[in-house]
This record gives sequence, C-alpha cells and structure tokens, in this order.
Amino acid sequence: MTDIPDTASPITVDLLIDAWYVVTMNETRDIIHRGSVAVDDGRIVAVGKTTDLEQRYRPIRRVGGERFVLTPGLINTHIHITGEPLTRGYVPDDTPFEENVFIWLTGLYSVHDAGDERCSAQLAATEMLRTGTTTFLEAGTIRFLDDVLDGLAETGIRGKLGSWVWDLPPQPDVYHQTTDQAIARLQAQLESSRSVADGRLGTWATVVGHTTCSDPLWKATRALADEYDVGVSFHMSPAKSDPDGFIAEFGRRPMEHLEDLGVLREDCAITHCVHVDDREIDIMGGHGLTVAHCPTTALKVSYGVTQIGKMPEMVQRGVNVSIGTDGNNASNYSDLMRATYLVAGLFKDGRIDPQMFPAEKAFEMATIGGAKAIGMQDEIGSLEAGKRADLVLHDTDRPEWRPLLNVVNQLVWSTDGRGVHTVVVDGRIVVEDGHMTGIDEAALWAEAQQRGEAIVQRSGLPDKAKFPTW
Repeated sequence: MTDIPDTASPITVDLLIDAWYVVTMNETRDIIHRGSVAVDDGRIVAVGKTTDLEQRYRPIRRVGGERFVLTPGLINTHIHITGEPLTRGYVPDDTPFEENVFIWLTGLYSVHDAGDERCSAQLAATEMLRTGTTTFLEAGTIRFLDDVLDGLAETGIRGKLGSWVWDLPPQPDVYHQTTDQAIARLQAQLESSRSVADGRLGTWATVVGHTTCSDPLWKATRALADEYDVGVSFHMSPAKSDPDGFIAEFGRRPMEHLEDLGVLREDCAITHCVHVDDREIDIMGGHGLTVAHCPTTALKVSYGVTQIGKMPEMVQRGVNVSIGTDGNNASNYSDLMRATYLVAGLFKDGRIDPQMFPAEKAFEMATIGGAKAIGMQDEIGSLEAGKRADLVLHDTDRPEWRPLLNVVNQLVWSTDGRGVHTVVVDGRIVVEDGHMTGIDEAALWAEAQQRGEAIVQRSGLPDKAKFPTW
C-alpha cells in the first residue's frame, strides 16, 4: 500500500482513476475494494482507498468509477508487429512448422514495403492497446525500423523492438545477410534507436534464432547487448528441428551450446522452448532467464506443448515464464487476455492436475512476469507509487463480468480484451471508451485491408481457403 501524504490542502495531480476493485499486483498482491490511483507527470503517486485519495488529491481529470476493475497494463513478451498483422489468417492452419515459417511466413514478410510495415505496426499496437496490453517485446521481424517507430509513437504504446537479423539462410533475398552485415545492422539500430518517444520505445539485441545464426553472430549479439545495456531476444526450440540441428552441428542441444558461447544471462527472453530437456531447463533456471510462452501458437502449429512442454518445471527451477501472442498467422490475435486464459488451462489438462498455473499465477505472468522479462520490473507491471502509470480499466457492465465475486478468476477465466474501456500509458489516456485517442481507426481499418490484399497478391502464395467464396 502507498504512504499517502497528510496535508492540509489537496495536492494537484494530473489524473485520479477510481475503481470498484484495484488489482495492484504489488508484493502482497493487494486488491483494494473501492480504490483509486493518483497519477502525476506520468507516474503513480499514490494507491489506496478512494475515500482517502479524493481528500488528499485534486485531479485535473478524474476517470473510472464504481463499475470498473483497475489493473496494471499487460505485457506481451513476444509478438510480430510486422509481417503478419496485414496477412492475418492467410497462412493455412494445417501446415507443418518448417513449411509454415520458411515458405509462408518469410515469403509474406519479404514483400512488405516501408508503408506496409508502418501500417502493420499501428494495427498491432491498436489491437494490443484496445485489449489492455500497454507494453510489448517485438520478435525481430522488422525491415524498416524508422517507419515502424514513427508509426508506433503515434499510438502511445510502450515497446522494445528488433529488426530481422540472421546470417545463415540464403532466402528470401531481401533478408540475406552476411555475418558482418547482420552484426552491423544490429549495432546500427542499437546506436540510433535504443530510446525514442520519450523512452517508451527502444531497441533490443534481437536475432531470429532457431538455427539461423552463426556462432560469431551469437557472440556479437551478446557483446552488443552488454555494450548498450539491453536485453537479448530470440526464438528457440518450438519444434524438434532446432535441437536436432544443434545436435547434428555441435553435438549439443541449443541451451548447452548457447551457454558455452556465453550468450545466456538473466536478460535473455527466449521464445517457445517447447522441445527442451531437463538439462536445458537447469541451464535456463540457473541463469534466471525468461521463456516467452506462446500458448495459442503451440496449439495451432502443433508443437506438442501439452504432451512434452515443461513450463511448470521451468517455473519450479527459477525460469521466469511470461506470455506472448506471437504472430497473426500463428495465434491470429494480439489479445493477451486470451493467451493468459490458455496458460491457465493447458497444463491443468495436460498434467491432469487442477493446481497447474492457477489464475493468480497466470495473471502474474501477464504483468509482473512480463515486466521482469524486459528488465522493467522496477518501472511497470504493478500499481505502486513511483512506477510508470500504465493502467487498464475493465468495464464490468458486461455479461461475462457479472456477478463479480472473484476478481482474478474473472480476469483470467471469464473475460477477454473486449471489456477494456480505458487504457493509460505513461500517464496519458491512449484508449477511451474502447477506442484509440490518437489514431483514426476507420482510416487504419481501410488502409490495412488495402495493403493486406496487395501484399498477398505480390507474394504469389496461393489462397488456400477451403470454402468457396461466391
């Protein structure tokens, strides 16, 4: 709870946000009945009972009220904001992993121009913000970084980004990079874009991962992350092909090899990690790194997560497991609340154990776990004085919210992002009454449709829809 100043006259603040329940996600996980949060200059200055805060603070603006649940902004730790939002659902849902990635996805990514990527990023950010995600870690699928950053700045979202960096695959041509070119690209984006939009946006040492990076590129990625004080992000082991490739090349599994190279540290956020063994989990837990679990992708692309996934063991051994939505041809949505619901359910059934990932743990993974993943646990992820003001008001005047008897159960099991009413990032209201405040949504929908149709036509990839369209 917050120490509230005892002053004779109220203190002026930018914003006072009231709620039926405030889900703080602080160290003791307090939920405040009829609570409020005071915000000034982009930061939370107090959290407490409404009756106390309204006496001590005079807000320039007051929002929320009796029908709302107030939570921290959600943190999506793996999403492709370019390449897929404008081709959502075009990839057939019955393709095996390697065909899915190296024929369909890279083929579609490769024909995006700068305007496409800017529009794609705005569409992804809009969907995230409107469903309660205030911060994201991008998957490293950007070619036109400056255009993407410019588009994202208009939305008000917070994020860490990365360009497409690899050095082994020769195709598609637009992504072909020598090792020197890949390293130079990574360094250039860290030098020029490490912090933009008043610090809300910035770049990470992000590579594609899998079996697409040479050892010199892996080592350079680690060195650049250390030099620029940023995290490292990459994909690994969603399917058996990654460990098989590392064993064939090096005689070791991926985490063993990356540890030998000195890549693995607490600042690593590794996506998927479905096909890992116990030795690899011990290595990951020993470093206290993050695994970004993307449950919908694991189901749709049939990784086998419910049969062989070891996310519960990861948590037990010190791995920070967070949540991602991945790309719009792998999960087809960017609503982290839907993914959180799946996280809470998959291993209950897979292990036939109802104690696997209770709702409270799943919501931790979507908030404070995500903050830790991107090294911002002291800044975001919970509602506490001194932290950045990233908050979400959920409207409970909806059938899925009533009756409201257990707030966290409702958040995880009953609701999704469609009940989000107001979103605040850095103290600024970016979504109000369910709509973006800084984006012309109608124009964005029309532009996304036009660009998406043009992209699939340029790609030359066939329309595999199974039902005929008249």
